[in-house]
Amino acid sequence: MKFAQEFRKSLQKEGFPQRWVESAIPYGQLKKCIKKVTNELQELGLDKDMLAQLASSQKACASPSTPASPASPTSPASSVPPVSPGPNDLAFHYDLDEDGTASRHLRPRLTVFVHLSDGVAVDASLTPSTRRFLERVAAKAHGARDSPPGSGAASPPLSPISPTSPTVISNALASVDWALSPISGSFPTEPTSPLSFQRVEVPLVFDGEFFNILQTDVSNLDTLQEEEQKKLLEEVTVLGQEIARVTKPTKGRREKGDLARWREIFELYLEARVFFSTRESDHGARTSTQALDQLKWFQDQVMKRNILQGLKCEASRQAFSRFLNMNAVLLQNVKFQEINNLAVTKILKKFDKRTALGVAKTFPVVVHSDRLLAGSIAKDICAQVSSELISVVPQLEDYLCPICFAVAYWPLRLDCQHVFCSRCLVKMARRGERHCPLCRADVVMQAGLDHFDSARAAFLRRYFPREVKEKIRANELERNREIFGPDYVDKPCSVM
Repeated sequence: MKFAQEFRKSLQKEGFPQRWVESAIPYGQLKKCIKKVTNELQELGLDKDMLAQLASSQKACASPSTPASPASPTSPASSVPPVSPGPNDLAFHYDLDEDGTASRHLRPRLTVFVHLSDGVAVDASLTPSTRRFLERVAAKAHGARDSPPGSGAASPPLSPISPTSPTVISNALASVDWALSPISGSFPTEPTSPLSFQRVEVPLVFDGEFFNILQTDVSNLDTLQEEEQKKLLEEVTVLGQEIARVTKPTKGRREKGDLARWREIFELYLEARVFFSTRESDHGARTSTQALDQLKWFQDQVMKRNILQGLKCEASRQAFSRFLNMNAVLLQNVKFQEINNLAVTKILKKFDKRTALGVAKTFPVVVHSDRLLAGSIAKDICAQVSSELISVVPQLEDYLCPICFAVAYWPLRLDCQHVFCSRCLVKMARRGERHCPLCRADVVMQAGLDHFDSARAAFLRRYFPREVKEKIRANELERNREIFGPDYVDKPCSVM
């Protein structure tokens, strides 16, 4: 199936909003423009086979001493070093320059560099029709330069190539000659006569139409994605405030908050790595297909563990539904970005295949796309989710002692600002270990009561009450075994 049909069906079956579908890349319209460009090039004798042949010979002849292109179209003639091209050298440039206005529209320019002898294009690699066209443009430019101002000398007439080309050819821009040393070959020129190198800008019309459509639609898609990203960021902020409210720790035996359940939900979400992975085996952004699989896995795990049934507050259940919906919308944005990005890649490859002008790599650079062609929209959203959503439910992994890997209760903050539980630091001091296990600073022996982090201790008691109680019992058991021996068992007293 052709990509145009696949692209159209994807836009229809994925359930994208109609406004998105209307803003998608007009792949069919761009294909018609490519056909116009190829017809225009063929009328000038510069079909894809000719340009491909010239490009391959240009690469073959390129070397440090003989550059493939003597100058860029905007470089002054004085900046071009003398070169000695071979008899079959011909270089061409196809540049996508900006027009210099505030809109920064692209102005594509096809510039051909030809060898001239007595004002005639003699490069052997040119077809007769191409040679005749370049001879006419070069003769017009040569006459315009040699005629003094006000002399009234007319340029040689240009015979039309096709019924539609006289106006186009009459607008051709000529450029500068560079005097070169004579070269050997079977060309009709005297050994002592200089050979000139002339730059000719080939006038094209429909390539400008193609890139104007493509650039406009890429810009519109960037604007659309910026609007959708703003909506998602606002949803993340509101949802973060709601989850913070329903997970606020409460005092008393009848706990009404859902802190533990939401902690379990976010642990599963982080484990799923829906849109990004930090593992070495699959590091980087997920495709929309991979993200969909990971999101399904996350939902399945939530259902298997009966987490939803354990939510006490109706507000928590509503917040979870909004959280899933937010991920679904983000997934839809990623998928829409992917298929439009693919459409841009495909249409540029088709343009190069039909014309051999080579723009597939240059267009994404010069078009200044901040979103569609510059990465995934999920990157900024996921960063916001981590900072404003997941962070409102503290994770135990962020508050573990680096030595015993239990919650760092009775936390001591050393002078190097690393935090450990007091029990581990006491045991280090008894063994005479003076250096911080993380940074190796000589700070362990200086730790005392003034290093106790009371604010962190209160935070741990509030958000991790169960883990704190387990740590206190473990510390007491270890201390009693040190006093009463390893056979000590923590059990209640019994009076006989």
